[in-house]
Amino acid sequence: MKKLESSLLNMVLVLVGVALIMGGLLALVNHATHEKIDQQAEKALADGIKKVMGTDKLQVTAKDTVAVTDKKGKTIEYIINKVADEKGNELGAAVESTTMGFGGDLKVLVGFNLEGDILGYTLLAHAETPGLGAKADTWFQKDQKGDIIGKNPGKAKDPEKGLTVSKDGGEVEAITASTITSRAFLNAVNEAYNVYLNKNTDAHTGATKVANNKKEEVL
Repeated sequence: MKKLESSLLNMVLVLVGVALIMGGLLALVNHATHEKIDQQAEKALADGIKKVMGTDKLQVTAKDTVAVTDKKGKTIEYIINKVADEKGNELGAAVESTTMGFGGDLKVLVGFNLEGDILGYTLLAHAETPGLGAKADTWFQKDQKGDIIGKNPGKAKDPEKGLTVSKDGGEVEAITASTITSRAFLNAVNEAYNVYLNKNTDAHTGATKVANNKKEEVL
């Protein structure tokens, strides 16, 4: 009986030891991969800002996080990356905007000049259908069918609604067979414009100043 109890105790100790070792290894792997993923995300954002602002010669001078409460009571966060040229002259901002698309969240980065004209855009993340909704990455680019570059949501046919698809009486051609995605994309662009020009009344802002590649809280 004592031998059986001893064997059971040994098995438990071995299993606990293995679990602790495996847990430690998983924590180390998670830490290493998480840091790498964060670095890749930061690089993708930095490259995206240059793309949507149309120049490599820029600096991000501040990041403002704006929390907006929508009509359903849901809080949505937008990030305004304020941009200046190498001499410190303001160029506008690259705004991170997320909305619900056909397949899931659709995250867009939109570049605006000081007047709110769209300089460019890129998709940071999406779950849209390949070959259909996923075309949003190129469909609304310059000289494409749904071109929004140079447009200003505040100067649309209906400034209150901003840019809308032609099926809704707007001036933007929707992606073929992907009207839902098109509406979602334009909603993300319009909301990015609204928070950039402070047109959202139910918004709370947290400002972060960027200097010498370090973030400093603005009091």
